[in-house]
This record gives sequence, C-alpha cells and structure tokens, in this order.
Amino acid sequence: MSGETVLVTGGSGFVGAHAVLRLLETGRTVRTTVRAPGREQVVRGMLRTGAAEPGEELEFAVADLTSDEGWAAAVKGCAYVLHVASPFPATVPRDEDELIVPARDGTLRVLRAARDAGVRRVVLTSSVASISYGHADLDRTFTEEDWTDLAGAHVAPYAKSKTLAERAAWDFVEREGGPLELAVVNPVGVLGPVLGPDCSTSVTLIQRLLGRDMPALPRLSFSFVDVRDVVDLHLRAMTDPAARGERFLAAAGAPMWVAEVARVLRDGLGPAGARVPTRRLPDVLVRLAARADASLRGFVPELGKVKKTSADKARNVLGWRPRTNEEAIIACAESLIALGLVKNT
Repeated sequence: MSGETVLVTGGSGFVGAHAVLRLLETGRTVRTTVRAPGREQVVRGMLRTGAAEPGEELEFAVADLTSDEGWAAAVKGCAYVLHVASPFPATVPRDEDELIVPARDGTLRVLRAARDAGVRRVVLTSSVASISYGHADLDRTFTEEDWTDLAGAHVAPYAKSKTLAERAAWDFVEREGGPLELAVVNPVGVLGPVLGPDCSTSVTLIQRLLGRDMPALPRLSFSFVDVRDVVDLHLRAMTDPAARGERFLAAAGAPMWVAEVARVLRDGLGPAGARVPTRRLPDVLVRLAARADASLRGFVPELGKVKKTSADKARNVLGWRPRTNEEAIIACAESLIALGLVKNT
C-alpha cells in the first residue's frame, strides 16, 4: 500500500484537502493538483490545520481543468485518481457554460490522462445535484438509479454541470476507457470541520447562521454529510472491487429544515450559538430578497421542498458508516469559530 501513489485533483478545496490528509494517514504517496504553484502553500497550511506536516510523501502538480497542459505529468505513475475538483460558485453565473464547460471538459481531460497513464481506477466526485433535480414528483426517495432531468423545471447551472460531467464520464469509460475503472460518489451538502477559508458553498449556510448574515430562517430543506465521511467513501470506492462501475449517494440522514439546523447550533454550541436566529422568514420575503442578492436566487425554486435520499447502497455494499447530521453541523461550526471565519465572534 505504501508504494501506491494517488492523485487528488483540487487539493486546496474543502473535500480535496481532507482527501489528501486521509490518504497520507494511510501511508500512501499523494500527488495533488493546484491551479498555480503559489497554491501549494495554501494546501500545506490546510494540512497543518488538520495536524499533518507532510514531507516527501506529498507531491504537487500544476494543472487546470480548462487546459490540457499538465495532466499527463499529474497522473504519471498513479494507481488511483480521486477527481474532486469542480467549480461550485456561491452565486448563479450569468452564463451557465461558465460551470458546465470546465466541469464536463475537465472531467474528460482527467479521464483521458488517467487512461493513457494506466491508472487503475478513477473515483469521480459528482453530487446529489446530478440525481434529484428537475423532478416534479418529490414524494419518494432518490437513489443512485435516478438522474436529474435536465428538461425539468428550475434546474440550476450547477446541477446541469454535475449531471453533464458525470454522464460524460460514464460515456467515456464505456466507449474509450479501455481497462480504466470508474466509481462515482454523489454527496449531498458537505459540512464537517473546515481546514481553511476555501470551503464548500454548503458551509456558507453555517457561517451565515452563526454570524447572523441570515437574520431569519427561510423555509429550505437540505441533506448533509460530514466531509470526513465523504472522503472515507471515496477511499472505499477507490479500492473495493464491488465499487467498480457504481454510483454511491453520500448522505448522513434525513433532510433538515434550516430552522432545525439553527436549533442544533443553538443547543450544541452554548454561548457561541446564542446569536443564531430563531425567527422564520416567509417565502415572499425570500423572493423579494433574491432580487437584490444573487446568492439567494438559486434557492427560490427550492422553497418548501424536501428531497429525500437513500445512502443504503454505500452502507450495504461498502460498509460505509457516516456520522450524524448533528455531528457534521457542530464540527463545522466549531472549526469555523476556531479559525476566525465567522463574523462578530
């Protein structure tokens, strides 16, 4: 195992940094991509926050999803690739191709390079966004058998980008992949301990609740999973023979209303949670606020909706056992406070 090299794309990202950290703990050599050489220190700083000070067992490669340059060198000599990197903006872009093109084309660049280098298996980080959007019937539980309906109503550019990128990955492996194996992990909203200011858009919810940037609670529902459990599922999907050619939803439990998340923060953080809001925000006010706040526009079609998902496949096939929603929420909040990433605390 110690002789295996694993490439993690996007090592300065929330999931990517945790993946690097966990792989180093297993004794593997890890190579991770950064968009520019200056990002190496960002990754090392995040790993130090996670109590790791890697030496020669950590390598860096400069490669960007929008260019072919650097990918052949990045995958050279790797047994596995965790393709984690993908754009996930806080606001809806004016042109959806700003998300779709780098997500789809970047995924294909990674897969081509992996195939040509003789990589054994690629684990692609997709999303629940490629599963549960565009469906009129929400009175059911979504599984890995489902795909987002791109012709459905209110499918945001991010959901389109993840769906098209994952579809392209499966098509590539089937038609041109040769012996290359593919497994896919589809997380819901990723929380858990942050390692630096570059964290997931899902974490923004916790930041805004703690800092009262969200002074009232919209009628929105989210599912969550701890970043450490997302990485654990990636590692299981990387090596378990049963994961070849399979998708795995990563969700810790039942969906939670924002009001329930707020209650967990108030009850679990003591004085640090005292400023978390309690007042509910009527849907009409969310719609009005979204006209001025671009970060809210994508949530308007989701008001009042609950999307249930099942992670039974990951549990039954790979033996995955995630932390609870509450553990993920509190760990996220405590790390944000400790790193000074919450306003007015």
